[in-house]
Amino acid sequence: MLDKRKFYINGQWVDPIDGRDLDVIDPSTEEACAVISLGGKADSDAAVAAARAALPGFMETPPAERKALVEKILEVYTRRNDEMGEAISLEMGAPIDMAKTSQSGSGTWHIQNFLRAFDQIEFEAPLSEKAPEDRIIKEAVGVCALITPWNWPMNQVTLKVIPALLAGCTMVLKPSEIAPLSSLLFAEILDEAGVPPGVFNLVNGDGPGVGTDLSGHPDVDMVSFTGSTRAGIAISKNAAETLKHIHLELGGKGANIIFADADEKAVVRGARHCFNNTGQSCNAPTRMLVERSIYDQAVEIAAATAEKTRVGSAHEPGNHIGPAVSQVQFDKIQDLIQKGIDEGARLVAGGPGRPEGVNRGYFVRPTVFADVNNDMTIAREEIFGPVLSIIPFEDEADALRIANDTPYGLTNYVQSQDGAKRNRVARRLRSGMVEMNGKSRGRGSPFGGMKASGRGREGGVWGIEDFLEVKAVSGWSPDDA
Repeated sequence: MLDKRKFYINGQWVDPIDGRDLDVIDPSTEEACAVISLGGKADSDAAVAAARAALPGFMETPPAERKALVEKILEVYTRRNDEMGEAISLEMGAPIDMAKTSQSGSGTWHIQNFLRAFDQIEFEAPLSEKAPEDRIIKEAVGVCALITPWNWPMNQVTLKVIPALLAGCTMVLKPSEIAPLSSLLFAEILDEAGVPPGVFNLVNGDGPGVGTDLSGHPDVDMVSFTGSTRAGIAISKNAAETLKHIHLELGGKGANIIFADADEKAVVRGARHCFNNTGQSCNAPTRMLVERSIYDQAVEIAAATAEKTRVGSAHEPGNHIGPAVSQVQFDKIQDLIQKGIDEGARLVAGGPGRPEGVNRGYFVRPTVFADVNNDMTIAREEIFGPVLSIIPFEDEADALRIANDTPYGLTNYVQSQDGAKRNRVARRLRSGMVEMNGKSRGRGSPFGGMKASGRGREGGVWGIEDFLEVKAVSGWSPDDA
């Protein structure tokens, strides 16, 4: 079993001051694969103190120097990609082939995209041609607490750490205690790349402990959190006492609107997207809204897609989905599947329990419910498992009413070959992102939501600017920059 009890503080691997052991569980086997320490207040204080001490020097480094540092991080990260994939697969159950490509690769993707976006940031510029003595200066927001989830570890870590570094911030990362191994490896990568002491620090802990310490710490200037809406509300309340900047990327309950004129692969594409990563994605299209005239056919296709979706160990190569991340998550998914049955939704694929022949590991049957209405629990709550709810609609107005009738507003999806209709619907959907006809958003596109899905944007120029303060200066001497 791996011993990963140390924290990374001020450029050194150190023993916890106030730590207690926690086993990291391999969700494919339900056996402990590593032991970490959960830190206490003294550990949080030490990490924040290191970040605070490093801030004045790092925030004044030339932008080109910070860019060169991130380029070096990309070089080391790319070289250690397979190690990263193995860590992610072990800790949270992503199948090993997916872990080495999509999961680990999301980190490479974001680092590359931030380097491109960085060239578009003007850290000092005149207000306008007509106001040459007015200067707009963008500078680091300060010490940042970065709190990340278990479902896409490197996706979320790089979406926070890399723009913070490029902005000139110093930081303390608290990864999910359920899936900490990838972040510990990421700390090794940053150390090898030469990140100055104190600029990046890592303390493991849980939300009520280290998470609360960091979000309320008087020497932390900003909290960037990805996770549940419930936890986001708690963090906001705690951070409000010290008037911190708060960035929240929270839950979702995405609607996938499939019109009668959608392409023939739309239903299969939507179901597969829902089941990807075992349904453990905040932007998963878990509500499939289908126009009435093609509803019965869509239900059959979605059910067949679920039955064809193979479930297997994260350690096996191949194109399958792995287990849910933990016993807690497995139990939550099972409870919500049963609630769907109890509330009258029609089960057409999957259902409660593990797949046939499996009696160990947190494996869930890919599940499809038909005849769901938007008042049912499975249509309202984020399940975070491979569970698809299919809801019929009558016309465009009805589809929009159902899609927007949710507390969430992260990602919605539209399937139609009528371009004018797609554009019209996209404008009226209340979500931070809309993806249409299976086309992914482009490089540098901002990620984030509305309503209970959070505030702020990650990725691209927007992601870097989230870590910057804007200072307006008058009386600037243009000739004496």
